[in-house]
Formats: sequence, C-alpha cells, structure tokens
Amino acid sequence: MDIQSVAVFCGSKTGNNPLFAQHAKELGKLIAMLKLKLIYGGGSKGLMGILADSVLAHDGQIMGIIPEVLIEWEHQHKGLTELAIVPDMHVRKKMIFERSDAAIVLPGGFGTLDEFFEMLTWNQLKIHDKKTYILNSDGFYNHLLKHLRQVQKEGFLYDPIEERIIFCNTPVEIFNKIG
Repeated sequence: MDIQSVAVFCGSKTGNNPLFAQHAKELGKLIAMLKLKLIYGGGSKGLMGILADSVLAHDGQIMGIIPEVLIEWEHQHKGLTELAIVPDMHVRKKMIFERSDAAIVLPGGFGTLDEFFEMLTWNQLKIHDKKTYILNSDGFYNHLLKHLRQVQKEGFLYDPIEERIIFCNTPVEIFNKIG
C-alpha cells in the first residue's frame, strides 16, 4: 500500500511522562520529512498541538478535523493547512478514516481509545484494510496489549492481534514497519 497520509490519534492533554511529548514532536517531524499528510483532530492543546506544531515547523501538510462541540475544549489549531469543522464526533472519525492510509495511536484518554477501537473494529469488519500502529511510549499501552491478548485467548477475535495492530516503541520504528 502506498502511504500518502496518516491519521494520528492522541491526547488533548500531554500526560505526566515527558516522553509522550517528545515522541509526538519526533513523530511530527518524521511525518513532514517523509512528505506524508497528517490527518488529525484539529486541536492545539496537549499531544495534538505538539504533533501539529512539529509537522508545521518542518513544512509539513496537515488536515485537522474538529467537531463544533470541541472547538473550545480542544482549542482548534489556527495554523493548519486545512481545517474542517464538522457537526459531531461521528463525522470527525469517518472523515479522518476516509482521508488517511494508516493510523497511528499515541498516548491519550477516552477519545483516543474510542478512535482507536473504531478504526480497529472497521478493520475487522473489512470496511477498510488500513494498518494501525500503536506508539507504546514507555510502555503506556502494555496493559491494553495484555488485555487484547486475553480477548484473543478467550476466543473473541477473528484474527491474531498482530494482523490488525503493530505495536512500536519509537516513532522511527513505526516508519520502519509502515506499509
């Protein structure tokens, strides 16, 4: 698959570990250097803002997609190449999915997990065949991986986890595996 754009799901907060922000900044730089277009939630706060600022600082292209309800909450980013303001979260997720060739998940909260699981579910249902890469910064997603292995062990998955999700420990590792 030829990757032209990547969706990135991440927190509108930075979290407690400085590595999360460092990885968001590194990822943004790599996206721009590889001439990929970032498709993300359109916010200027937290890891979302750090990621977008890094892409822009390295002359990258970004499409932000933000629902009206989150303009104040996530503070829409004012410097993006493109910004779509949509009516709700469902439209946001659908647009991000449609405009991206792969998805990368950084640390985040409920929203990040919701976006991740929706992409994963759509993949399982064969709505798309886009790969999902989890940036497991400092083991942030170790517990999730353990739970997913339990779900697989108990017979609730149709395919092995590794066929749908690629866990990586650094931004560079993602782009060494992407495709």
